[in-house]
Amino acid sequence: MRPLSLIGFLAPALVFAKASGEHEGVSRGATDLFTLGGFPISNSILTTWIIAVLIIVGVRLAVGTPKLIPGKGQAVVEGLAQGLRDALEPIVGKQMIGKTFPLLCGFFVFILLMNWSGLLPGVGTVKYQHDGHWLDAIRPANSDLNTTLALSVVSFLAWTYFVLRYAGVRVLVFDLFGNKADRKEIGWGMWILLSFIFLGVGGIEVVSIAFRLISLSFRLFGNVFGGENLIHSLGGIAPYVIPAIAGLLEVLVGLIQAFVFTLLSAVYIGLICNHEGGHDEEHAH
Repeated sequence: MRPLSLIGFLAPALVFAKASGEHEGVSRGATDLFTLGGFPISNSILTTWIIAVLIIVGVRLAVGTPKLIPGKGQAVVEGLAQGLRDALEPIVGKQMIGKTFPLLCGFFVFILLMNWSGLLPGVGTVKYQHDGHWLDAIRPANSDLNTTLALSVVSFLAWTYFVLRYAGVRVLVFDLFGNKADRKEIGWGMWILLSFIFLGVGGIEVVSIAFRLISLSFRLFGNVFGGENLIHSLGGIAPYVIPAIAGLLEVLVGLIQAFVFTLLSAVYIGLICNHEGGHDEEHAH
């Protein structure tokens, strides 16, 4: 599709789509709205930028200048952050929580607000007509597979960095392929046999790690995309009441999916880095 100009995006062609045989709800693909520096900006990217600005401005307004004796806004932000930190610390370990928490907290807050963005008035319903088709002017960012895949890539790259930086290649290889049996207890013959089994299991684990990109992105995308279209479909059956109930359910689903994504990212890191006496202590300073 040809990118639209920013003027065209803001023009009065924006309307609330009516039920007239056109697709209602969130479309499967993102729509390019305008170009910026030669790069097309889609409706999903626009939503992502809006959410990012809201997070930055909201936290700054709530906290202001951090004080030793926190005000109400700072106390609320610190309390929420501390609660999330307490939930994640047993998973990634005390040595790693300080290093990974900024990333994990960012995942949770950003994904949560992007999930809930679909409940805002106009998101997924304000459309414009182009080439005879009704297209979304703004859509929930996580209902676009490109966004959830990008989040999965960031999670995967972060896992790679933390594991190699704080555990090391040797620990990673042993965790994947190493023989964890006690040679003195089972004898050489059984130990060698188990070594081949552990090598095979390690190969399966490598495939599993690679598929995290797919599982993380498709899980988040499927839940958000399906929920958004369910609300719009129910609106055509029984306006107001049933969509409102479904919207309340989506609030819970959005919260759960944000926590699941954050939790799984923490679990992947903690599985290898959360070892007593490992390289964590070596790099603690």
